[in-house]
Amino acid sequence: MDLPVPSLPTPIQKIADAVTRQAGVHLYVKRDDLIHPAVSGNKWRKLKYNLIEARAQGFTSLLTFGGAFSNHIYATAAAGAYSGIKTIGVVRGEDPGERKSSTLRFCEQQGMELHYVSREEYKRRNTQEYLNQLSDQFGKPFIIPEGGTSALALPGVQEMAAEVTLQLKQKPDYYAVAAGTGGTAAGILSTGHDVLAFSALKGGGFLEDDIKNLVGDSDISGSLKFFTEYHFKGYARHTPALLEFILKFKNHHDIQLEQVYTGKMFFGLYDLMTKGFFEKGSIIVAVHTGGLQGLLPQLR
Repeated sequence: MDLPVPSLPTPIQKIADAVTRQAGVHLYVKRDDLIHPAVSGNKWRKLKYNLIEARAQGFTSLLTFGGAFSNHIYATAAAGAYSGIKTIGVVRGEDPGERKSSTLRFCEQQGMELHYVSREEYKRRNTQEYLNQLSDQFGKPFIIPEGGTSALALPGVQEMAAEVTLQLKQKPDYYAVAAGTGGTAAGILSTGHDVLAFSALKGGGFLEDDIKNLVGDSDISGSLKFFTEYHFKGYARHTPALLEFILKFKNHHDIQLEQVYTGKMFFGLYDLMTKGFFEKGSIIVAVHTGGLQGLLPQLR
């Protein structure tokens, strides 16, 4: 089983505008959206060692979880097709039939078997009893948690942080990341860097503990500042203000953001800059975690 071939190292791009100048900071974007056309951003980083482990243990199929617009399910389906390993997606909600999202249609085109479950059943996705049930039902697949977030996600993210240090020739003061399941933030924290994590979920405060639990007890971990006020009414929801920000950012910097994760993270980061959160001279690396497959048409 071969891994999807990435474009590494991904570029790091300096951002300068009126806000960064007023704040007196040095802002860079780690362009992980350019890592692979289908296995994009942090999904490639988090899937890498899951795929390596599945191959090492001789598994012939992967099973994972997500919603109808999940970047992770999309990336897993593409990675499985490339690697020649069967994929199974446990999808939250009823089968939409002809009204399938473009994400789910892509997954089917890649050969992923989609298994729809009720929202109540989906809530059991992290219980061992339910995982055992799914394992028996689908022929003992290698199971990857929602979002690809597990201990196996951390080494791939750590490699991203190592790339940044080589590219900048120094350690940044902060990383800024969007948080959906917390794997990317945990991976960066485990390298000793300080992280600003912006929840994409309404009521996502629980992710702070999830991130810390993933990192575990470590003398080298960085500090985490977790923000819950930039969710824009909840996961996959948005407001006119958010969409306007994304369009202006693209026009000014020629970087496409999306409305679920990266747009919210950058909006929050710019809000912090305007409020004087950062010391003058701070070096900030914002990680573009991809996810552009779910981009709203009006933002293209």
